[in-house]
Parts: sequence; C-alpha cells; structure tokens
Amino acid sequence: MAQKTFVSLEDDLDGGPADETVRFGLDGSEYEIDLNQRNATRFRKQIAPFVSHARAVRRAMRRPARTVASRRRSHAIRIWATERGIELSERGRIPSGVVEQYERAVRPGSRR
Repeated sequence: MAQKTFVSLEDDLDGGPADETVRFGLDGSEYEIDLNQRNATRFRKQIAPFVSHARAVRRAMRRPARTVASRRRSHAIRIWATERGIELSERGRIPSGVVEQYERAVRPGSRR
C-alpha cells in the first residue's frame, strides 16, 4: 500500500501556517524559525539596519577530528613501512602509494 507523508510548517510566532524557515545567527549561535510571509518580512525589516552595517563572515571549514582508529591505523602503517625499509616521517600525511602497498600486503589471503 502506498503512503504519502505531508509536512506542514507552523509559524513559530502566531501558530498559523508558515511559508518558510528563516535561518540567522547571533553571538556565535545559529537559529531557525518557521514564519509566514508577513512575519518573515517583518523580521527582515527589523534586522535590516543592523545587517546593512555588518560585514559578512566566511566560515572556515573544520577538518574532522582524527579518530583513535585512524591514529592506530597510521601507526600500524608506519611500523609496517619501517620494517620494510620504507622511509616515512614520524608525523604528517602518509603517501597514498605507501598506504596502497600496506593495504595490499595485509589484505586477507595475500602474502605478508
């Protein structure tokens, strides 16, 4: 049996139907509010004097934190490479060619 799911937004100010979700930020926090057209226009008009004097900020993309598993894997690759006379720095990125060699060598059914 087929089903249809409908999502309707409710205006967070007056409880009626909302037309859009407005996103904004203040003091390092980001917010979303569902508003009908009239309330969204009112919101934008009220913050317009502040926005017109503000400067846009580009957000830096954060790199995801390294996991314990990825650190252990890097350590294992460095030990494996050292045992085979492959020179690697103690820190930093491991060249992809070395990673590929390691993966081929430790793959089940392959010779180590």
